[in-house]
Amino acid sequence: MGRGEAIRRGVAERGLVHAMSAHNPLSALLAEEAGFDAIWASGFELSAAYGVPDNSLLSHTQHLEMTRAIAERVGVPVIADLDTGHGNAINVQHVVGACERAGVGAVVIEDKRFPKDTSLLEGGRQELVSTAEFQGKIEAACAVRQDRSLVVVARTEALIAGLGQGEALARARAYVQAGADMILVHSKQRTAGEVLEFVAAWDGSVPIVLVPTAYPSLTEAAMKATGRIGLVIYGNHAIRAAVTAMRQVFRQIGQDGGIAAADAGIVPVEEIFRLQDVPGMKAREARFLR
Repeated sequence: MGRGEAIRRGVAERGLVHAMSAHNPLSALLAEEAGFDAIWASGFELSAAYGVPDNSLLSHTQHLEMTRAIAERVGVPVIADLDTGHGNAINVQHVVGACERAGVGAVVIEDKRFPKDTSLLEGGRQELVSTAEFQGKIEAACAVRQDRSLVVVARTEALIAGLGQGEALARARAYVQAGADMILVHSKQRTAGEVLEFVAAWDGSVPIVLVPTAYPSLTEAAMKATGRIGLVIYGNHAIRAAVTAMRQVFRQIGQDGGIAAADAGIVPVEEIFRLQDVPGMKAREARFLR
């Protein structure tokens, strides 16, 4: 079975697939254990983990190495965040081919210009390439894949750029014509009204993908009820949770001048050993070491 088949089957059978963000294999393992259907190998989270802005500073190689490391450690599909595709349509073919060989089940490419600003940044540069240019990128991505189950998601930032529903719908339709398997529409509005208006007007044949970071009150039940949303991505909750927890523990240790109280509220070292598969390693040592 192809890597993307689990995503396609999940949409067909359950109506909605839910993916959790990750920035390394450990966060991906925790998301898988929590029951999420897929892992979002988030460019935003990876940039944050490096301590740099999410504006195309990290290289394709840095993204690819972490995405491959995640795919090697989890059994659920990995969705690769390819930002703008790291260049033109030829660059897109290179990175999509590399991601497919790395074991991903889906790729997401957005229609902003390179270098990009992250979508929810107040005052960020949200410049889009032409519809025709982005159609070429989607066609290139579809043409290079060897596994026909690989899901190619076209992400339009028309609403983020303030271009309105008409432009967002026109671009989405054009991207489906170019071969996109799903359409991700993004919004920075604090309520779900803008994306739900898009969903209600959507007359395309492919499912919609949402990333409800800015409008957290929209539930999965409400998404499923539309009958048009096939994938929800929780785009940055792993890194935000990590920062929250680390700040709390670091602050307590600093205030206490020791680790006794902090240790009581965090997992034991043995749990980290389990996540690292140390028991499996020791079992293999017992079998193979002479």
